[in-house]
Amino acid sequence: MQLVTERLIIREFKQEDWEAVHLYASSPLVATHMIWGPNTEEDTKEFVSRVIEQQQVQLRKDFEMAVVLKATNQIIGGCGIHLSEPKQGEIGYCFNPEFWRQGFAAEAATAMLDFGFQVHGLHRIYATCRPDNIGSAKVMQKIGMTYEGRLREHMQHKGKWHDSLLHSILEQEFNREDSSPEQDDPDLS
Repeated sequence: MQLVTERLIIREFKQEDWEAVHLYASSPLVATHMIWGPNTEEDTKEFVSRVIEQQQVQLRKDFEMAVVLKATNQIIGGCGIHLSEPKQGEIGYCFNPEFWRQGFAAEAATAMLDFGFQVHGLHRIYATCRPDNIGSAKVMQKIGMTYEGRLREHMQHKGKWHDSLLHSILEQEFNREDSSPEQDDPDLS
């Protein structure tokens, strides 16, 4: 599977991508807002291996993708969508800090919305972020998601409970005209 946007190629991970992923996955700055990390090299290799295994699942529900900058063919982050019933999905994204505040997360997240609604016929797609992750919340707003509320202490990580901000968008609210990605592979399931 591969999606193409104005500036990005969103493609399946390959084993050799682990070093590029590790550049941001090992960053304490990136891990500040995540429920993982900072990663060791072994953590990152295991992540890439697990994602590659998911690619082989017949009725695939998990799509973790590499985000590649078209201009340089460099992996700058990752994004994904995880499908659930009834007709819902959760998107997420993580980028190398060198590429923050340039619109890449919104561009990749919009491609994930389009993929979820167009290819998988989802009704609702949601995303969460930690309350202090202002950048991620802004991305969710920029791509048209609505703030639904705060999930109080719903997850435990690194020895403490964490809140999350919940945003979502419904299929009828999504404006495909803004940036539908091209799909290179017609068989995306």
